[in-house]
Amino acid sequence: MDNIHIGLLIFPRMTQLDMTGPFEVFARIPNATVHLIWKRIEPVVCDTGLSLQPTTTLSGCPKLDVICIPGGPGQIDLMEDADVIGFVRRQGEQARYVTSVCTGALVLGAAGLLRGYKAATHWASMDNLAYFGAQAVKTRVCIDRNRITGGGVTAGIDFGLVLASKLTDTATAEKIQLYMEYNPEPPFNSGSPDSAPPAVLAAFNEMAKGMLTRRKEVTLRASKQMDGFEKK
Repeated sequence: MDNIHIGLLIFPRMTQLDMTGPFEVFARIPNATVHLIWKRIEPVVCDTGLSLQPTTTLSGCPKLDVICIPGGPGQIDLMEDADVIGFVRRQGEQARYVTSVCTGALVLGAAGLLRGYKAATHWASMDNLAYFGAQAVKTRVCIDRNRITGGGVTAGIDFGLVLASKLTDTATAEKIQLYMEYNPEPPFNSGSPDSAPPAVLAAFNEMAKGMLTRRKEVTLRASKQMDGFEKK
Protein backbone atom coordinates (compact mmCIF):
# COMPACT_ATOMS: atom_id res chain seq x y z
CA MET A 1 0.00 0.00 0.00
CA ASP A 2 1.31 3.46 -0.90
CA ASN A 3 2.01 5.91 1.88
CA ILE A 4 -0.97 8.18 2.64
CA HIS A 5 -0.16 11.82 3.35
CA ILE A 6 -2.71 13.48 5.64
CA GLY A 7 -2.33 17.17 6.44
CA LEU A 8 -3.97 18.95 9.35
CA LEU A 9 -3.72 22.74 9.38
CA ILE A 10 -2.99 24.14 12.83
CA PHE A 11 -3.15 27.81 13.77
CA PRO A 12 -3.30 30.20 16.73
CA ARG A 13 -6.53 30.07 18.76
CA MET A 14 -7.75 26.89 17.12
CA THR A 15 -9.88 24.48 19.17
CA GLN A 16 -7.40 21.68 19.74
CA LEU A 17 -9.93 18.82 19.95
CA ASP A 18 -11.07 19.65 16.41
CA MET A 19 -7.60 18.50 15.38
CA THR A 20 -6.45 16.10 18.09
CA GLY A 21 -9.62 13.99 17.85
CA PRO A 22 -9.11 13.05 14.19
CA PHE A 23 -5.31 13.07 14.64
CA GLU A 24 -5.66 10.24 17.16
CA VAL A 25 -7.47 8.23 14.48
CA PHE A 26 -5.27 9.20 11.53
CA ALA A 27 -2.03 8.44 13.36
CA ARG A 28 -3.20 4.82 13.75
CA ILE A 29 -3.95 4.27 10.05
CA PRO A 30 -1.38 1.88 8.53
CA ASN A 31 1.02 3.57 6.09
CA ALA A 32 -0.26 7.05 6.97
CA THR A 33 1.99 10.04 7.57
CA VAL A 34 0.24 12.88 9.38
CA HIS A 35 1.53 16.41 8.87
CA LEU A 36 0.74 19.32 11.21
CA ILE A 37 0.97 22.41 9.03
CA TRP A 38 1.47 26.08 9.80
CA LYS A 39 3.38 29.04 8.41
CA ARG A 40 6.38 28.55 10.68
CA ILE A 41 7.91 25.74 12.71
CA GLU A 42 7.13 27.21 16.10
CA PRO A 43 4.54 26.32 18.76
CA VAL A 44 0.94 27.27 18.03
CA VAL A 45 -1.15 28.18 21.09
CA CYS A 46 -4.75 26.97 20.99
CA ASP A 47 -7.79 28.83 22.32
CA THR A 48 -7.54 27.10 25.70
CA GLY A 49 -3.77 27.53 26.08
CA LEU A 50 -2.45 24.17 24.85
CA SER A 51 0.65 24.48 22.64
CA LEU A 52 1.05 22.33 19.53
CA GLN A 53 4.17 21.92 17.40
CA PRO A 54 3.90 22.06 13.59
CA THR A 55 5.83 19.43 11.65
CA THR A 56 5.93 21.28 8.33
CA THR A 57 5.17 24.65 6.80
CA LEU A 58 2.75 25.78 4.11
CA SER A 59 5.62 26.04 1.64
CA GLY A 60 7.30 22.80 2.71
CA CYS A 61 4.20 20.61 2.84
CA PRO A 62 4.15 17.71 0.37
CA LYS A 63 1.25 16.92 -1.93
CA LEU A 64 -1.56 15.71 0.33
CA ASP A 65 -3.98 12.84 -0.13
CA VAL A 66 -6.16 14.37 2.60
CA ILE A 67 -6.32 17.98 3.70
CA CYS A 68 -8.20 18.72 6.92
CA ILE A 69 -9.02 22.11 8.42
CA PRO A 70 -10.08 22.28 12.09
CA GLY A 71 -11.97 25.22 13.57
CA GLY A 72 -12.04 27.49 16.58
CA PRO A 73 -11.97 31.26 17.14
CA GLY A 74 -8.71 31.63 15.21
CA GLN A 75 -10.43 30.30 12.10
CA ILE A 76 -12.05 33.70 11.60
CA ASP A 77 -8.73 35.34 10.66
CA LEU A 78 -7.82 32.48 8.31
CA MET A 79 -10.72 33.33 6.01
CA GLU A 80 -8.90 36.53 5.03
CA ASP A 81 -5.36 35.16 5.13
CA ALA A 82 -4.18 35.02 1.51
CA ASP A 83 -1.30 32.62 2.26
CA VAL A 84 -3.55 30.11 4.03
CA ILE A 85 -6.40 30.36 1.53
CA GLY A 86 -3.98 29.92 -1.38
CA PHE A 87 -2.45 26.85 0.25
CA VAL A 88 -5.85 25.31 1.01
CA ARG A 89 -7.05 25.91 -2.56
CA ARG A 90 -3.94 24.40 -4.16
CA GLN A 91 -3.95 21.32 -1.96
CA GLY A 92 -7.73 20.96 -2.12
CA GLU A 93 -7.81 21.02 -5.91
CA GLN A 94 -5.69 17.87 -6.11
CA ALA A 95 -6.32 16.02 -2.81
CA ARG A 96 -8.20 12.76 -2.76
CA TYR A 97 -10.31 14.02 0.17
CA VAL A 98 -11.02 17.64 1.15
CA THR A 99 -12.16 17.74 4.76
CA SER A 100 -12.81 19.81 7.84
CA VAL A 101 -14.03 19.70 11.41
CA CYS A 102 -16.25 22.30 13.06
CA THR A 103 -15.81 25.83 11.65
CA GLY A 104 -12.87 24.71 9.57
CA ALA A 105 -15.55 24.19 6.91
CA LEU A 106 -15.74 27.97 6.54
CA VAL A 107 -12.06 28.06 5.57
CA LEU A 108 -12.78 25.47 2.87
CA GLY A 109 -15.66 27.70 1.83
CA ALA A 110 -13.48 30.80 1.69
CA ALA A 111 -11.07 28.85 -0.54
CA GLY A 112 -13.92 28.14 -2.96
CA LEU A 113 -13.94 24.42 -2.22
CA LEU A 114 -17.52 23.97 -0.98
CA ARG A 115 -19.56 25.67 -3.70
CA GLY A 116 -22.25 23.21 -4.76
CA TYR A 117 -21.46 20.77 -1.96
CA LYS A 118 -23.32 19.73 1.17
CA ALA A 119 -21.38 20.41 4.35
CA ALA A 120 -21.55 20.32 8.14
CA THR A 121 -20.03 22.65 10.72
CA HIS A 122 -20.61 23.74 14.33
CA TRP A 123 -24.31 24.27 14.98
CA ALA A 124 -23.83 27.93 15.94
CA SER A 125 -22.26 28.77 12.55
CA MET A 126 -24.32 26.61 10.19
CA ASP A 127 -25.96 29.60 8.51
CA ASN A 128 -22.56 30.89 7.36
CA LEU A 129 -22.10 28.01 4.92
CA ALA A 130 -24.68 29.41 2.50
CA TYR A 131 -22.49 32.45 1.84
CA PHE A 132 -19.94 30.12 0.26
CA GLY A 133 -22.48 28.34 -1.93
CA ALA A 134 -22.67 25.26 0.32
CA GLN A 135 -25.78 23.50 1.56
CA ALA A 136 -25.68 23.16 5.34
CA VAL A 137 -26.54 19.71 6.70
CA LYS A 138 -27.24 19.12 10.36
CA THR A 139 -25.25 15.94 10.98
CA ARG A 140 -22.15 14.66 12.76
CA VAL A 141 -20.41 13.74 9.50
CA CYS A 142 -21.43 14.97 6.06
CA ILE A 143 -20.16 13.17 2.95
CA ASP A 144 -20.63 14.71 -0.48
CA ARG A 145 -18.39 13.15 -3.09
CA ASN A 146 -14.82 13.76 -1.88
CA ARG A 147 -15.82 16.47 0.59
CA ILE A 148 -16.15 15.11 4.13
CA THR A 149 -17.01 17.64 6.83
CA GLY A 150 -17.53 17.07 10.54
CA GLY A 151 -19.83 18.95 12.89
CA GLY A 152 -18.67 20.66 16.06
CA VAL A 153 -15.54 19.66 18.02
CA THR A 154 -16.26 16.11 19.25
CA ALA A 155 -17.69 15.16 15.85
CA GLY A 156 -14.05 15.16 14.73
CA ILE A 157 -13.63 11.66 16.16
CA ASP A 158 -16.65 10.37 14.22
CA PHE A 159 -15.31 12.11 11.13
CA GLY A 160 -11.85 10.60 11.62
CA LEU A 161 -13.22 7.08 11.87
CA VAL A 162 -15.42 7.52 8.78
CA LEU A 163 -12.45 8.76 6.77
CA ALA A 164 -10.23 5.96 8.12
CA SER A 165 -12.74 3.43 6.80
CA LYS A 166 -12.59 5.04 3.36
CA LEU A 167 -8.79 5.17 3.29
CA THR A 168 -8.50 1.55 4.47
CA ASP A 169 -11.54 -0.57 5.31
CA THR A 170 -14.24 -0.88 7.93
CA ALA A 171 -12.36 -3.48 9.98
CA THR A 172 -9.34 -1.22 10.34
CA ALA A 173 -11.49 1.72 11.42
CA GLU A 174 -13.33 -0.49 13.91
CA LYS A 175 -10.04 -1.66 15.39
CA ILE A 176 -8.96 1.98 15.85
CA GLN A 177 -12.31 2.78 17.48
CA LEU A 178 -11.90 -0.14 19.86
CA TYR A 179 -8.34 0.90 20.77
CA MET A 180 -9.62 4.39 21.55
CA GLU A 181 -12.59 2.91 23.46
CA TYR A 182 -14.75 5.40 21.63
CA ASN A 183 -18.10 4.44 23.13
CA PRO A 184 -19.50 7.74 24.40
CA GLU A 185 -22.13 8.01 27.10
CA PRO A 186 -22.35 11.74 27.82
CA PRO A 187 -23.30 12.59 31.42
CA PHE A 188 -25.69 15.36 30.33
CA ASN A 189 -28.13 15.80 27.48
CA SER A 190 -26.91 19.28 26.59
CA GLY A 191 -24.64 18.52 23.64
CA SER A 192 -27.05 19.96 21.07
CA PRO A 193 -29.12 23.15 20.94
CA ASP A 194 -32.12 20.87 20.42
CA SER A 195 -31.67 19.13 23.76
CA ALA A 196 -29.84 21.65 25.95
CA PRO A 197 -31.89 23.37 28.67
CA PRO A 198 -33.05 26.82 27.48
CA ALA A 199 -31.01 28.59 30.15
CA VAL A 200 -27.84 26.78 29.05
CA LEU A 201 -28.47 27.65 25.41
CA ALA A 202 -29.14 31.29 26.27
CA ALA A 203 -25.94 31.49 28.33
CA PHE A 204 -23.89 30.05 25.47
CA ASN A 205 -25.39 32.44 22.95
CA GLU A 206 -24.62 35.40 25.19
CA MET A 207 -21.05 34.23 25.82
CA ALA A 208 -20.34 33.61 22.11
CA LYS A 209 -22.23 36.60 20.70
CA GLY A 210 -19.16 38.73 19.98
CA MET A 211 -17.27 35.90 18.28
CA LEU A 212 -20.25 34.81 16.22
CA THR A 213 -20.93 38.38 15.09
CA ARG A 214 -17.33 38.82 13.97
CA ARG A 215 -17.36 35.42 12.25
CA LYS A 216 -20.41 36.48 10.24
CA GLU A 217 -18.80 39.80 9.27
CA VAL A 218 -15.62 38.12 8.06
CA THR A 219 -17.60 35.37 6.32
CA LEU A 220 -19.43 38.01 4.30
CA ARG A 221 -16.18 39.69 3.25
CA ALA A 222 -14.49 36.37 2.46
CA SER A 223 -17.44 35.21 0.36
CA LYS A 224 -17.11 38.32 -1.83
CA GLN A 225 -13.39 37.67 -2.22
CA MET A 226 -14.13 34.07 -3.18
CA ASP A 227 -16.50 35.25 -5.92
CA GLY A 228 -13.71 37.44 -7.23
CA PHE A 229 -10.99 34.82 -7.54
CA GLU A 230 -13.36 32.20 -8.95
CA LYS A 231 -14.06 34.53 -11.90
CA LYS A 232 -10.36 34.88 -12.76
